[in-house]
Amino acid sequence: MSSRIKSPVRVAVLADSDTRWKWGALTAQRLVPDSSDSTEAGSAGSGRRLDGYLLRGRATPTVRQLAEVGVRTDSLREVTGIEFIRSMDRERYDVIVLSLVGGGVQAMLHGLAHAWEGATRRPVIVTGYVGVVYEKLADGLLLRHGADVVLANSRHDADRFREVYTGVGTSGDSVTECALPFLGGARYDEKARQARKYPGGTVVFAVQPSVPDNRADRTYLLRRAVDHARRHPDREVVVKLRSKPGEHTTHIEELPYQKLIAKFGDGLPPNFRLAYGNMGEVLDTTDLLVTISSTAALESLHRSIPTAILTDLGIREPLGNHHFLGSGCLASWDELDAGYRPEPDPEWLARQGVAADGSYETAFDTARHKVSALAAAVALPALAPYYTRATAPGYLPRILQRYGFEPDGSPRPGAAVDEAEVSGLRRAVRNTMRDAARGAYRHGVQRVAPVIRRMGEL
Repeated sequence: MSSRIKSPVRVAVLADSDTRWKWGALTAQRLVPDSSDSTEAGSAGSGRRLDGYLLRGRATPTVRQLAEVGVRTDSLREVTGIEFIRSMDRERYDVIVLSLVGGGVQAMLHGLAHAWEGATRRPVIVTGYVGVVYEKLADGLLLRHGADVVLANSRHDADRFREVYTGVGTSGDSVTECALPFLGGARYDEKARQARKYPGGTVVFAVQPSVPDNRADRTYLLRRAVDHARRHPDREVVVKLRSKPGEHTTHIEELPYQKLIAKFGDGLPPNFRLAYGNMGEVLDTTDLLVTISSTAALESLHRSIPTAILTDLGIREPLGNHHFLGSGCLASWDELDAGYRPEPDPEWLARQGVAADGSYETAFDTARHKVSALAAAVALPALAPYYTRATAPGYLPRILQRYGFEPDGSPRPGAAVDEAEVSGLRRAVRNTMRDAARGAYRHGVQRVAPVIRRMGEL
């Protein structure tokens, strides 16, 4: 960073779920490296202060989920959108990473623009996506427009992002190609499995909270994983879970696999098990990664681990596995049972930011230099999102209202109570009520909604 910024460089990350916290915090480490970062070993980064903010909502990460990500911060606290804006107005940050759903990014951009109106200096605003972008491309991108840097995780995404921005008559200069920040780990070594308990290797089925979205399909996938374990007693079959019952992730999980597997009774084979934990650590002992369309597939391919994208339920946009057309990784459980191992297409990997060839070490150079140059500027222009009361008068106000803002980005009356202004008793009562509300919401999502859906099918 430049002489304008005193060391340590101050970075704030705002996230609204466990996966977005993982992306945001690791992206901050990549963009503003510190000499202590394991992800940037050998970097010439000076000092950095990293403060985390968790946006209060249905998917606010739990302590366990945060620990699983394993990112160290100098501070971490839960906030509302209004509290975050007030903190950003008071604090002197150099870089702010908005790791939120698109509507959240748009609301914070308008809130920050209002708070910083007339200011001569402001932080650099960075945003992006936590993984594969296979739906709502235009909607999500235009909600993120207005940030100084919109990160694209691959050359493929960067081209598409710029087309959307230029297609509405605005600049695509903010789009910056990099890669997913959590790729890494040791390259796959097939010989290493020979010393393990199961010489046939470990097959990991990486599940997703919302894909597929019905009991029959999810039970089918579980049954096929169990059958694979029975067919191959020399292999270990692991179902990698995303969350524990009652926890929420980026997407709502109405039908947790833990509850579905309970229906199988005590007849599970000894080489079959469920697992939690950091995906990178799970991949350390994986010999075949199986999934519908999880970002875990990109982590696996990056390490040259054999990877299969399941076609059993079809290749369909709602499943997201259509994104892997041309990858060479599409396969069914029948084919995997018979011993098939997909071979990924090198050109497809290159366009998707999967740098198994070693180029990942330089994947963030352009973005890092861009953020550094923006932070070094004497002044930055005022934040100017594409969506305004003139361009989207029937859409923008609803989004801002959801996060407690008026159409002009100012706090709505009654929504601007600062955490520091709340007494200890009121805070305790409010937290209790909020936890109860979250519990009721999760009960409704995981218990009531499926029953209503089944009744509707009668």
